[in-house]
Amino acid sequence: MLERKWHTPDLIHAKREQRLPVVLSLNEVWDILNTVGTPQNKAYLTCVYTCGLRLHEALHLQVADIDSQRMRIHVHRGKGAKDRYVPLPQKTLAVLRSYWALHRNPKWVFPRLGHGGKEGPTAKEPMNYTSVQGALGRTLKQLKFKKRVSVHTLRHSYATHLLEAGVNIRRIQQYLGHRSLSSTMVYLHLTTQGHQRAYGIIDELMKGAGHDNH
Repeated sequence: MLERKWHTPDLIHAKREQRLPVVLSLNEVWDILNTVGTPQNKAYLTCVYTCGLRLHEALHLQVADIDSQRMRIHVHRGKGAKDRYVPLPQKTLAVLRSYWALHRNPKWVFPRLGHGGKEGPTAKEPMNYTSVQGALGRTLKQLKFKKRVSVHTLRHSYATHLLEAGVNIRRIQQYLGHRSLSSTMVYLHLTTQGHQRAYGIIDELMKGAGHDNH
């Protein structure tokens, strides 16, 4: 028996560590958005945060997806090709309109600008994600951020901020395009909503801890 090859050890895998996503405060988000230098990156990152979009969803946003009458964005190139609508804040609409006026591409909200930024009006494809990530990286360096932040961090922050403001978690699941509520539940671990009250209750309950009441 000792000479036999047992496969059991090959089937045992260490459980992968699941880390909570990094979340920015509201002030940190506005610092980033107000510091980004170029109009296209400022408009793009504003859209990602205020609408809770994934990186590629915002990049592939088309003019026809913007419903200014109902103040919402139609996301139909999302993960799993699942359609959804997300609320479009008035301020975000103004930012998108202002940026679109600079290039007036008939299809793309964020067209590829090319060298010198002259290709925007006739671009056949959206701008490259590497340019956005590079702009964000330069901004974070300028602000001397210590947190590890990516474009996706803005989406995490959006969900957490909505939860802290009292938006129903089922609505947040819908806006993020999560198939499972369990994917959205992770933000319950990130929010500070209710913590202060809970800490106060726990503190009150535990006042007698360590004391002999007999």
